[in-house]
Amino acid sequence: MTISRLVKRMLRVCRYAGVVPVAIPYFRSDHRSEVEADIEKWGGIVFDEKPKSDFSALLKLLNDYKEFRNLYYFRVPKARWFSLFCREEPTLHLQTPEIGGGLFIQHGFATIINAEKIGRDCWINQQVTVGHSGKGRRPVIGDGVKIRAGAKVIGKITVGDDVAIGANAVVVKDVPPHCTVAGVPAKIVRQDGVRVDKPL
Repeated sequence: MTISRLVKRMLRVCRYAGVVPVAIPYFRSDHRSEVEADIEKWGGIVFDEKPKSDFSALLKLLNDYKEFRNLYYFRVPKARWFSLFCREEPTLHLQTPEIGGGLFIQHGFATIINAEKIGRDCWINQQVTVGHSGKGRRPVIGDGVKIRAGAKVIGKITVGDDVAIGANAVVVKDVPPHCTVAGVPAKIVRQDGVRVDKPL
C-alpha cells in the first residue's frame, strides 16, 4: 500500500470515528432489516458511488445526514446513548408506531410525522405534517407514498399505495392507490397514469 493510499484511509477512518459508536447497536437491533432498507433507499438517492458495504454506507449516512440520524435513532433507540457528537434534526418529529423500511426524508426541517402506520419505500419532504384531528385519529400511509413539501395529511384517513401528494396539498379524505393528489382541499389530478380532475 502506498503512503498516499494509507493517508487517505486514515483520514477516512478519522472522519467517521465519531459515528462508529452510534452505528454499533445496529448489529443487535430488532429492526436491522428496516435499517438495511433505509440504507439501500438513501444510498440510491444520495451516493454518487455506492460504498463497499452496508456498514460503510451507514457510517457515511450517519455522519452526513441529520434526517437519517432521526430515522436511525427511531429504529435503534439505544444508539442515542452514543449520540453526543451525532445530533438529530431538532425540528423533525417521528411519532409513528410503525414505519416500514426504506423511508427517505428529504430536508426534514419543520416536519411532523405522526401517523398510525407508514408503509415501505416512502418519501417525505420538508414542512410536512402528517397528524391527527383528535385523539387517536391519525392517518394510515401505504407503500411507496411520496409526500411533497408543505403538504398536510390529517385525520383518520387511509392513503393508498403508490400515491403522490403534491406540495402544499391538504388531504383530509381517503386517497385511492396509484394516483396523484394536489390542491386545497386535495383532489385527484392523475390516476393510473391518466390526467383527471376528480374530488376525493
